[in-house]
Amino acid sequence: MEVKERAKIITDWINNYCDTASYKPKALVVGISGGIDSSVVSTICANTGRKTIVLTMPIKQIKSQHDLSLTHAKWLKEKYDNVQHHLIEMDKIFNSFSEVLNNFDNEHGYANSRARLRMATLYQVAAANNGIVVGTGNKVEDFGVGFYTKYGDGGVDISPIADCTKTQVWELGKYLGVSDKIINTPPTDGLWDDGRNDVQQLGMSYGELEKAMKDKNDPNYKKYLEIRKKNLHKMNPIPVCTFNE
Repeated sequence: MEVKERAKIITDWINNYCDTASYKPKALVVGISGGIDSSVVSTICANTGRKTIVLTMPIKQIKSQHDLSLTHAKWLKEKYDNVQHHLIEMDKIFNSFSEVLNNFDNEHGYANSRARLRMATLYQVAAANNGIVVGTGNKVEDFGVGFYTKYGDGGVDISPIADCTKTQVWELGKYLGVSDKIINTPPTDGLWDDGRNDVQQLGMSYGELEKAMKDKNDPNYKKYLEIRKKNLHKMNPIPVCTFNE
């Protein structure tokens, strides 16, 4: 599929959802991190012509990552009249959260808590604007290896690029005019103080993951399955105790 057609399909899909949903959303709310996924989603949302609210929500953010999110927000504001940008500094919220829970200190838990605090913020802004939270996860993350935070960046109302591979998201970014700096920067979830990127966390590049997802004979298929198995609890329905009555 040509990238132009893919972009149009996603744009039309968002508009159709908003037009046919029982609850008619008045705004699209997107958290932008300076990464390619959120940059593409926020740009497509802006292309719908609907009110688009983008939030930059730094929590002890590495400057280079934060600068990219601000650069993208500035570009969106200059290009689209329907875009609002809000910078919400969240260090105080996170510091209070971690201080109250200092008896339960855990680096991985705190990384996920950053994503969940951002999710709660997105929904507060959406509620105040009669809007919906638009997800930024791609196919590899959401349905391949489960590389997201349960009830964090996985907590959204719609997910427009969840059937796009990372490669396709990069193609969309180039087509939509997203900054080359964002396109060329190694992907990262921005949840760690040391700035570790996605490849360092996963142990595989997105190109390797995409090949393994498509081909069981790929040399990395077993490694891909091991990563996937650890995160199936995010992708599978919540276990429910049922009664045969």
